[in-house]
Amino acid sequence: MNTIITIGREYGSGGREIGRLVAAKLDVPFYDKEILTRAAQESGLCKEIFERHDEKASMSGMLTGSTSPVMHMGTATVGLQMPLNQRVFLAQFDAINRIASEGPCVIVGRCADYILETAGKEDLVKIFVYADIPTCVRRTQETDGITDTKEALNKLNKITKQRKSYHKYFTGKEWEDVTNYDLPINASKLELDQVVELIKDYIRMIGYDI
Repeated sequence: MNTIITIGREYGSGGREIGRLVAAKLDVPFYDKEILTRAAQESGLCKEIFERHDEKASMSGMLTGSTSPVMHMGTATVGLQMPLNQRVFLAQFDAINRIASEGPCVIVGRCADYILETAGKEDLVKIFVYADIPTCVRRTQETDGITDTKEALNKLNKITKQRKSYHKYFTGKEWEDVTNYDLPINASKLELDQVVELIKDYIRMIGYDI
């Protein structure tokens, strides 16, 4: 198997857990926040910096008029003079490409679909998991231990806004545009294990090894 599976996910959709289950079913490595650790180790920046910038588009970088790092890939302009949020993104860009070069795996979030597509990665399957608001609120409450529905909704809206801005800033694309993905999945009426089987079936149907 040489397939790399990337999973974009709305908060509360169950996408992260789906990614973990897919990786377990296929017996391949799973990367979510592990990407931050890897990028920190390989870049020399401390892990706390990556955690602070994780899937957030820094307003300081946008207000200075700095261009997105995707405009500078492979050029001499990438370096210490870039805003910190762009340096963090480029460190993750390198880490994600190295991870994909090591063999099949499942990568959650952090623009991995765009990064690997830009790098010309073959056998790439781009998944996007979403769900209706009641489902996302319910799963947010269950996962985060939040009893108040309004509090869960506020957290859901905040993180959704952050992820939209992050994806737009670093890729120039709309995060929730399903045409950016091979397989968008509405998980509202499905159990997580059903979504896992759907992903496995799709990979088989398109002829990739699993």
